[in-house]
Amino acid sequence: MTVRVERTFELDASAEDVWEFIADPTKRASAISVVTGYEVRGDVTVWFVELPVLRRTIEVETRDVERRDGEYVKFVGKSKVLTVTGEHELTATDGGCTLTNTFVVEGKFPGVEGFFERKFDDELDNLERELEERGHR
Repeated sequence: MTVRVERTFELDASAEDVWEFIADPTKRASAISVVTGYEVRGDVTVWFVELPVLRRTIEVETRDVERRDGEYVKFVGKSKVLTVTGEHELTATDGGCTLTNTFVVEGKFPGVEGFFERKFDDELDNLERELEERGHR
C-alpha cells in the first residue's frame, strides 16, 4: 500500500526564507516529529526516525534527486521498512509565497503506511508552523 498526501501552504514568509529552509535536508528533518536526529554523510542525510509501530528507531537515507534553485526540490528517503518521496514547489506571491508539498510513503513492513496515513496531517501542520515562524523572525 502507498500513502500519498499533498497540501499547499499560503505563507506570509518570503520565498527566499522558505527556500532556505526547504532546500536544506537537515532543516526539513527538524520539522518532522518522528525524526529524532539526523547525520550528514556526504550527499546523503540520514534521518533517525522513531516509528512506534516498529518500537524502534530506523535510519532513512535521504538525498535530493532533483532541484531547481529557488523553486523546487525533490528528495527520496530509503530504509529497510519504507521509501519516502517528498517534493516542495515554491512560488513567490505578493507579500509572501505559496508552497506545494507532496509526500508519498511506500511501506515495506505491516503498519507503516497506516502510521503515516494517521500522522501526515500533523506533520504537515508542523512544517507549516515552522515556515510561518521563520517568516516572522
